[in-house]
Amino acid sequence: MGVFTMPSLGSDMESGRLVEWLVAPGDRVNRGDVIAVVETQKGAIEIESFDAGIVHELTAPMNEDLPVGTPLAVILAEGEEPPAGPTAPTATAEPAPETEPVAEPERPAPAVPVAASPPAQPDAIRPASPAARKRAGELGVDLTGVSGTGPGGAIVLADVERAAPTAPRPAPNPVEEMRKAIAAAMTRAKRTIPHYYLSETLDVDPAMRFLEERNADKPPTERVLLGALFVRATVLAAAKVKEMNGHYTEESGFAPSKEVNPGVAIALRGGGLVAPALADAVNMTLDETMSGMRDLVSRARAGRLRASEMTRGTITISSLGETGAEAMTGVIFPPQVALVGLGAPHLRPWIVDGAIVPRHVVTLTLSADHRVSDGRRAARFISEFETALKTPEAL
Repeated sequence: MGVFTMPSLGSDMESGRLVEWLVAPGDRVNRGDVIAVVETQKGAIEIESFDAGIVHELTAPMNEDLPVGTPLAVILAEGEEPPAGPTAPTATAEPAPETEPVAEPERPAPAVPVAASPPAQPDAIRPASPAARKRAGELGVDLTGVSGTGPGGAIVLADVERAAPTAPRPAPNPVEEMRKAIAAAMTRAKRTIPHYYLSETLDVDPAMRFLEERNADKPPTERVLLGALFVRATVLAAAKVKEMNGHYTEESGFAPSKEVNPGVAIALRGGGLVAPALADAVNMTLDETMSGMRDLVSRARAGRLRASEMTRGTITISSLGETGAEAMTGVIFPPQVALVGLGAPHLRPWIVDGAIVPRHVVTLTLSADHRVSDGRRAARFISEFETALKTPEAL
């Protein structure tokens, strides 16, 4: 029997809000199937099952903040019999005392009997659509007092609008909440990770000429951007310099990763930042890398990322794109041990074969963890990155 629990989607996550089930009791699920949607400070994340089998029971309430590790569902393996008793404790059950009861002397009954008030019962959890829950939060509507007109009495958006008070509370600011989460995570990272930084300015004219020729007769949906070359160069360098690719924890130290799963920093519309990862990117072609990046950007901005994409990253790339500042220095995303920061290309005088010529250059800044590597290993990583970028047709 597998107990599906609230997963941790980052070092800064303490709890999540279950907002949607995509399965019901009796459904068959495979490992990796998306079965629920959890809302965190970084947006709505699709949660995948770690077990295969039959959904026996959904044990967690909807639309409540639940700590990481809270049981959400029970999944039975193929052919496994359901447990005889309840699989999750009820909220009102009290454990029986383990000590023997002590006899008390008889006491006279009170002259006037006192009626004990029954304990208050928690309000029933009413089914509601995700849109209704979101709007209720914006308007300050208590769903326990709303009558639902949807299927099975579920509360829908129109029910919430009808129940809204005349002077609604200000809507919560998701961007502000995300900023708080990012600030907390980065503060912790800077406090606990001994960062060091190496920078190098690289000639990217060969890469830009390659892209110009390659994209000349391609529709926009099939064009490759410079960022995809940066991801490929990072992946190839990380595969050769393993001290930059993996996870560090206080309990077990550094564990290099067998795969290179580059986290791609994505700026969300309206503000905020997430860094979902591409899986096993070493084995991707350049076109597959570009396609994977487009997919991540699209789903990140639609709030449909998966839990595994938020947790499997082994190194992160953060690029300012094709316009902006010359350089950036990033903070490592724990438990990772390195982050590649890339400024925008700028036209600068450059020496080529003894002559000064105009070239497009990019400044790379590598942030690395001194508990795992040192300057020589970081310098080798940058050298491998530069070598890969000099032959973009081989990426």
